[in-house]
Amino acid sequence: MPEDTTAQQVTDTTVPKIEASTPVIKPQVPIVEIADASTQAPALKKNNLRFFSLILVILIVIGAIFAGVYLLLSFNNSVVKKGTTSRLIRIGLSLDTLKELRWSQDRDLITKRAQELGATVVTLVANSDDNTQVSQIENLIAQKVDVLIVVAHGAKALSEVVDKAHKAGIKVIAYDRMILNSNVDLYISFDSTRVGSVSAQYVMAAVPKTVSVPNVAFIGGSDTDNNAFLVKQGAMGILDLLIKTGKAKLVFDQFTPNWDPDIAYKNLNQYLNTGNKVDAVIASNDGTAMGAIQALTEHKLTGKVPVSGQDAELAAVKRVISGTQTVTLYKSLRLEAYSAAENAVAFANGKAIHAVAVTNNGKIDVPSILINPVPVTKDNIKETVIKDGFYTLNEVYGSSISP
Repeated sequence: MPEDTTAQQVTDTTVPKIEASTPVIKPQVPIVEIADASTQAPALKKNNLRFFSLILVILIVIGAIFAGVYLLLSFNNSVVKKGTTSRLIRIGLSLDTLKELRWSQDRDLITKRAQELGATVVTLVANSDDNTQVSQIENLIAQKVDVLIVVAHGAKALSEVVDKAHKAGIKVIAYDRMILNSNVDLYISFDSTRVGSVSAQYVMAAVPKTVSVPNVAFIGGSDTDNNAFLVKQGAMGILDLLIKTGKAKLVFDQFTPNWDPDIAYKNLNQYLNTGNKVDAVIASNDGTAMGAIQALTEHKLTGKVPVSGQDAELAAVKRVISGTQTVTLYKSLRLEAYSAAENAVAFANGKAIHAVAVTNNGKIDVPSILINPVPVTKDNIKETVIKDGFYTLNEVYGSSISP
């Protein structure tokens, strides 16, 4: 309430000393009406209450607005999972094909592990076409994914698009297949050279002792896939010594475009149709093994000629049980896929990766994580693919059979 200055003047006025003979003049004090405090207090309290209530409401509204903005930003930029990354990471997965069963399994496992780590995966499939894959990777770059995982169709076709990814600040992981002549950041795969050497060892050991100098057919994978060359390198590491010492002959040696089982069948069947003989078949994967076995069946050689493969496809495991295929190389897709997802998230968060090997891709030594394959034969199916949970007992042997 404003101070009453008029009343204060009356109170503080000093009366001068008056001589006795001087008449006393009384000062004229103006009359001031002072309101009764008892009548003003309720009104003032009411006004003050309204004022403070209004301020409180304004503060609450402002706080709610800031809280809403914060929650919205948190929702868009974080993951509501305890122990996961604080930022939503987007991984671009570029696949060559889904025609082979294993690639859909890889996709699902990568996606599952990425989601557990608080990331999302955008998958595009090139259907075995280089130009399509380049275009799709450019699409993922335009979407500003954090990391790229690439299963290359053509090992030499993607070096330029890898450079484009780097210019956009995106790390690139070559998954299962190396991207040649590029600055790829990490290579995750199985040891394909070992796949070839182990396959050759098992096949040659299974050749009947009655065959003194076996005729060997090597059925390669796609000549656009660097892994096909690595598998052959491993197989020839075993065969070369046998050939040089006169203990084996390499009578058939062809790659198979796109790993196509039909082409593998046609090539080997054509060779056998001319009256040529084979005593052992080293097939680079289970698909080409299936084509080879079809050709052998038409020439009544099924089960008589040992055949290798890789990937441990369910049909191949059943062929191993029936004796038409000697061995398949089991590669734990879970190990490979989880490693890819985990390292992609590490890259996105700026963390160091742990690769104990390097692989030269024609341009640089690429940090590499290489996983050893496991041979699967009729004798160890339960201890390998079933124990690992890759297949169930029922899937492999059927509901009526329990080995």
